[in-house]
Amino acid sequence: MPLRLFNTMSSQVEEFHPLRDSEVRMYACGPTVYDYGHIGNFRTFIAIDLLRRFLRQSGYKIQHVMNITDVDDKIIRNSARDGVTVQQYTAKYEKAFLEDAAMLGIEQPTLVRATEHIPEMAQFVAKLVEKGFAYRADDGSYYFRIAKFPRYGKLSKKDFSSMLDGARVDVDEYDKDSARDFALWKAPKPGEASWDTVIGPGRPGWHLECSVMSMEELGESFDLHAGGEDLIFPHHENEIAQSESLTGKPFAHFWFHARFLLVEGEKMSKSLGNFFTPRDLVLKGHKPSSIRYLLASVPYRNQLNFTFDGLKQAAVSVDRLRNFRLRLSAGNFADGSNPQMQTLATETGDRMRAALDDDLNTAQAQAAIFEMVRQANTAFDTGSVMKDDVPPLLAALEKFDEVFAVLHDDDIPKMKQVLQWAQTEGREKDISQELRDAVQSAHLSDADIEAKIADMRAARTSRDFKKSDAIRAELAEAGILVEITKDGIRWRRR
Repeated sequence: MPLRLFNTMSSQVEEFHPLRDSEVRMYACGPTVYDYGHIGNFRTFIAIDLLRRFLRQSGYKIQHVMNITDVDDKIIRNSARDGVTVQQYTAKYEKAFLEDAAMLGIEQPTLVRATEHIPEMAQFVAKLVEKGFAYRADDGSYYFRIAKFPRYGKLSKKDFSSMLDGARVDVDEYDKDSARDFALWKAPKPGEASWDTVIGPGRPGWHLECSVMSMEELGESFDLHAGGEDLIFPHHENEIAQSESLTGKPFAHFWFHARFLLVEGEKMSKSLGNFFTPRDLVLKGHKPSSIRYLLASVPYRNQLNFTFDGLKQAAVSVDRLRNFRLRLSAGNFADGSNPQMQTLATETGDRMRAALDDDLNTAQAQAAIFEMVRQANTAFDTGSVMKDDVPPLLAALEKFDEVFAVLHDDDIPKMKQVLQWAQTEGREKDISQELRDAVQSAHLSDADIEAKIADMRAARTSRDFKKSDAIRAELAEAGILVEITKDGIRWRRR
């Protein structure tokens, strides 16, 4: 079954076919680096990462571009307030974003920065002026004349037929029901950063930036444009208007938008005290893999209610998958195969692919892998898993993790990095005891632990249970939980 995705442009689930058979060219709106990214932002970035990974698993070559908005109204205002350059102000938050994305297992796309494409943006505006779609205001700013683009509103499905010709809006973000000529280029103001260009001094508008950078990297017409649902209007609507006015071609053929989330049933807000960055959650002792798993657990078009109970359950789910993999890898199995287990592995892979082909239904894909784990664990307990059943069961787990990326146990180094950041930033009071306990185990590498487990096995074989218990206690002190089962000895970090 081919991949079917909801296309915001058509408001329908459609079969996804790239313009080039074996290659997908996709552009994602990245962060505006004026502050730390919050979990609502990262829900969108994880949804895009899941799509990217699944497309690659499906055999496509991926050309994935994401912008870093390092100049906009907020950045200009804040950098002027702090008396630093735009580049100095944004460097800290760009670095933090990339660290947080890596911490959550998000693969890095090709990055493009607005400040590195200013001349091209000015040329873009000049061409729109030549075609009659843009005009220069008295102060030197340039605006897009939306009355010249009759299809304005086709993405957001808003009727702007009664809009006022010539009424302008020069802020980057404005009311969702407002339709005015929007700023392509903003004339300089005292104390603000600006650039000298062929159309005069100033700086680009936010909407202009993505049009120019996406088309430079991917061509005038590409496969898929992604972002959060809050960007549909005005940002993506404006991108379409200015891009298609210039080229006369469809800008992007698919529009992929992820919904934001609630936190404990309420809209996330600093005033409500429920505004969290990934770093905030790690400081509370939660693993990055748990955060990623939870943010991926609800299909991207459904609203996710982020709760701390849900985050704890996500940790249990990840541990269950990791322990199952360990049980497969470390168990002793009789020769031969069990046709039921072989069929279970094959059907699980088919069910996961069918779920993800169905508009990236991550919940159904997770359900499929856990049904396999449940049935296989039951078979373990009755001795019904054979040696030849292990590779296909492991392969099904690997297929799952190629998309979900939660099985690799590298949480502790990532948590340690956040701990060190908090100490540097003067946030000692925010470091939970749970985080300190987790990081305490980091001085033991996986190889160190495996060596101690080997000593423990040898001690038990020679019936030296006192030594075995001492090793187990030593590992427990370091935050390593050891479980002795009939299948062997398993361990995990606390």
